[in-house]
Amino acid sequence: MAKIIRREKLVPNIHLIEIESPEVAVKCRPGQFVILMPDEKGERIPLTVADWDREKGTVTAVFMVVGTSTHKLSLLESGSEIPVFVGPLGKASTIEKFGTVLCAGGCFGIGAIYPIARAMKEAGNKVITLLDVKANYLLYWEDRLRAVSDEFFVSSRDNYYDCKDYIPKVLKQVLKDGRKIDRVVSIGCTYLLYTCAEATRPLGIKTIVSLNPVMVDGTGMCGACRVTIGDKTKFACVDGPDFDGHLVKWEELFSRRKSYFHDEIRSLCYWENKVFP
Repeated sequence: MAKIIRREKLVPNIHLIEIESPEVAVKCRPGQFVILMPDEKGERIPLTVADWDREKGTVTAVFMVVGTSTHKLSLLESGSEIPVFVGPLGKASTIEKFGTVLCAGGCFGIGAIYPIARAMKEAGNKVITLLDVKANYLLYWEDRLRAVSDEFFVSSRDNYYDCKDYIPKVLKQVLKDGRKIDRVVSIGCTYLLYTCAEATRPLGIKTIVSLNPVMVDGTGMCGACRVTIGDKTKFACVDGPDFDGHLVKWEELFSRRKSYFHDEIRSLCYWENKVFP
């Protein structure tokens, strides 16, 4: 059993969870993920690591409430224990001195992009952070990300920020403004990853996306998270989750992401109505 040190709602539908796990915390690196279960009947949920504290022995992740298991997770309080917490899994992000790195994140990816932006800054890069939110009240960790960024942008659909377009349009504008970008790293929903990759494709800027396909065991055994990269089949859990966004077969990924859509809705409806425990 792993103990929850902290669980709090950051903004509507986005939660932070901090787990006590010294053996995981000591090995975490930017871009990796953990798998946990909210209870013995829950799903195995992969969450990208948003931070860690090696001295305290804790690992932090940010998640969005979507289905039954994430709803269960959002109801747990400090001091609760969960039956499964394993990691770190996946390959760590490549951190080098590239020059200028643009880090793009949205939803849960705002938290997940933080350790990458921090590491890129520590490696000597100029870091441009670009975040996407539907409204200003959905932005979190602004202070953390500003602290590791040379430039900071937020795209939003309300009137709070100057940028009112979706993140790809803002990204294109940043590129048009004469800034030389050496690498783009993006974490968030699949559509965000796709549009970032398409925005940089004409310019040939290396764009790394953290893929989040359906995943079960997280160690390469089940094959559920397979994705096509170029002309090769890869497993996001052991070959990724980071891949070259210009090589991803996006149509296939979008299709596979929808595989259990209706089952997830039924599960949530049954659970909320207490049809089964």
